[in-house]
Amino acid sequence: MSSMFDLSGKTALVTGGTRGIGQAMALALAEAGADIILVQRDSKNISTKAQITAMGRACIIVNVDLSSDAEVSSLVPGLIADLSSLPNQRIDILLNCAGIQRRHPSHQFPTKDFQAVIQVNLATVFTICRDIGAYFTGNQIHGRIINVASLLSFQGGLTVSAYAASKGAVLQLTKALSNEWAGRGIGVNAIAPGYIATEMNEALMKDETRNRQITERIPAGRWGHPEDFKGPVVFLASEKASGYVSGECLVVDGGWMGR
Repeated sequence: MSSMFDLSGKTALVTGGTRGIGQAMALALAEAGADIILVQRDSKNISTKAQITAMGRACIIVNVDLSSDAEVSSLVPGLIADLSSLPNQRIDILLNCAGIQRRHPSHQFPTKDFQAVIQVNLATVFTICRDIGAYFTGNQIHGRIINVASLLSFQGGLTVSAYAASKGAVLQLTKALSNEWAGRGIGVNAIAPGYIATEMNEALMKDETRNRQITERIPAGRWGHPEDFKGPVVFLASEKASGYVSGECLVVDGGWMGR
């Protein structure tokens, strides 16, 4: 069975891999044998790369500001134009994990903050998916695309209208792309994290009342950890393990959505 989850010889393009859930998933892909291309704004942050190369995997960092439409639009074309510089000289897996959060009451939500969230969480995801999809289809590559959705793909939340809008759209985008590409051997799926103990949720964790309320509602009785995403991402990244899975959203939430 272990061979079903072996990603040796594969190369994964990863956004949001410098910390939290994204870092845990990038490391999981490397542990399964994949080489990694990290897309990040800060070239000085080499923590994830150091851990990947310590496993004996190849890893390169590509500097891109994911809030910049111009930089995002040139990301995949730039990589494809110089495939010889990439691990294995190809891309097989896309993991879109980068995201930002802004919290305001909806009647006071600044347009600038709303647009910033939509740009990074949705527009950037679409652009990278589109360009990787064109690369996969144009080269008959049975690639795997994994987008990070959220519980707020299903629920509205409080004071997070931009985030909820972006993540609801990411789930629908995932389904739409799957409808077009699954017949070409490209799996397009999403992972939806529940309440996870990461920097993005620090405000909630520090609020004693909300922390208690959230923990009591989770059937597993605890907040999730980034390591909880290692198995799910490797499953969806492996064509052998999940080749007949596409257009789906794997919810990793300790049972929250089941209540």
